[in-house]
Amino acid sequence: MIKFGPSGNSDEFYEQGFSKTLQAPKWLSEKGLNAYEYSFGRGVLLNENTAKLIGEECKKYNIEISVHAPYYINLANPSEEMIEKSFNYVLSSLKALRFLGGKRCVVHPGTVGKMERTQAVNLIKNNLIKLAKFLRENGFGDMKICLETMGKNNQIGTYKEIIDFCKTDYIYLPTFDFGHINALTQGSLKTEDDYEEIIKYLFNNLDEERAKNIHIHFSKIEYSKGGEVKHLTFEDNAYGPEFMPLAKVLKKYKMAPVVICESKGTMAKDALTMKKIYENV
Repeated sequence: MIKFGPSGNSDEFYEQGFSKTLQAPKWLSEKGLNAYEYSFGRGVLLNENTAKLIGEECKKYNIEISVHAPYYINLANPSEEMIEKSFNYVLSSLKALRFLGGKRCVVHPGTVGKMERTQAVNLIKNNLIKLAKFLRENGFGDMKICLETMGKNNQIGTYKEIIDFCKTDYIYLPTFDFGHINALTQGSLKTEDDYEEIIKYLFNNLDEERAKNIHIHFSKIEYSKGGEVKHLTFEDNAYGPEFMPLAKVLKKYKMAPVVICESKGTMAKDALTMKKIYENV
């Protein structure tokens, strides 16, 4: 079953007098949404008790919760000390995710830095093999690490790179951020065929179970020659991508992803818009 929800709490949530994420599951359920992503972008600061309470509310209102690991994870760092820190950032995220009752943790693979891109990609692949072993040794082999496509030229994570990374271990699941893909390719996602080219490649290069159940981030994103600049709302008409053609492809391939909206401030409203579009294609 496909699920839709926001990343974090919308402006509307706070404008209506709500102030705590603990209140979000009920609020989202009443809107007709059934997913939510909690961001640890700047660090895993959520304590165990609060996480468990949020998890109970998510279970009560049938909200599938995922988390986003810290943004500063970089699996292409040549320093073993920094790689160890990145591994522990993922582990900390998973510990909190387990308290929340979720299974999906979104992770940024890394950046090119001063290396050649091929060298950085190979370093990430080797570290992903080590990370999978590390997570299993620590009792988190049942989780899914959702490796995200990235939106800037100096970042690692084209959709083909992400699929290749996911082949290193079954613990990995692709996160296709179509706003990032569109920004990186300077607005290439316009038609159903544009999306289907990506989805066909996914099914041809990864097992069917993971291909059908990928994680998705979606928002309109402003971009420049270097790629992603900033997230926008669905009201923006200057930049893409549009969700309608993707919705058609998701239905055509009978996919069941979790679709998280990352619009700026309107993520719940725009997530609901996506849900309605999907239901009507």
